[in-house]
Amino acid sequence: MIYLFHGSDTAKTRAKAFQWIGASRVKAPEAVYLRIEAEDINPSSLRNALSVQGLFFAKTLVLLDDPFSESAAGEALLEALPELAASENPIAILAPKLLVTRLKKIEPHASKIFEHNVLAKKESRGFNSALVNALGAKDRAELWKEIVKAHRLGDAPEMTHGLLHWKARDLMQKEGVRSGGVWKPGEARALSRALIEILSDSRSGSLELSLALERFALSL
Repeated sequence: MIYLFHGSDTAKTRAKAFQWIGASRVKAPEAVYLRIEAEDINPSSLRNALSVQGLFFAKTLVLLDDPFSESAAGEALLEALPELAASENPIAILAPKLLVTRLKKIEPHASKIFEHNVLAKKESRGFNSALVNALGAKDRAELWKEIVKAHRLGDAPEMTHGLLHWKARDLMQKEGVRSGGVWKPGEARALSRALIEILSDSRSGSLELSLALERFALSL
């Protein structure tokens, strides 16, 4: 029986493997535990691991530690996969950062596979110009769409609110400087007050901020 532990997160992969070993030893304290490191993995050591038996134990718990860090060890392991899979002994293969080509060779023989990868850092989307431009243009439908999109992409509602309030203050500063805009004099100030009230109401529990922002957009 083969149990494969692999993934790009080396620390978590190793921790999971040894956690599994620990739990297995608790369940079968009479079993012999063999940890074989890469430099000691070869056809002979693998055959010995499968054949170890004793008077007071029926199974051997084997950990093959990072076999692919040594090319010869890796080749010996791949060749022995059918025998390892057919054995009644639990064989744990600890192989962090396992190449896909090798993973595909092991998968058909494995009883269970544990994978732990490093999570990719979420890239910042930067300044949401589409959102603030929709508010500046007083485009109700576009603003609602951008608010929903921002929420779907993982932006915190507080972040979206902050950008909208920043745009409201920007519109206030431009009052009297430019004429012919879609926002009439005094409307930007009312807009700023409305956004402040939305945040205050959401904090009091009246309405979830993300929903309040959607309702605000549709009310423009």
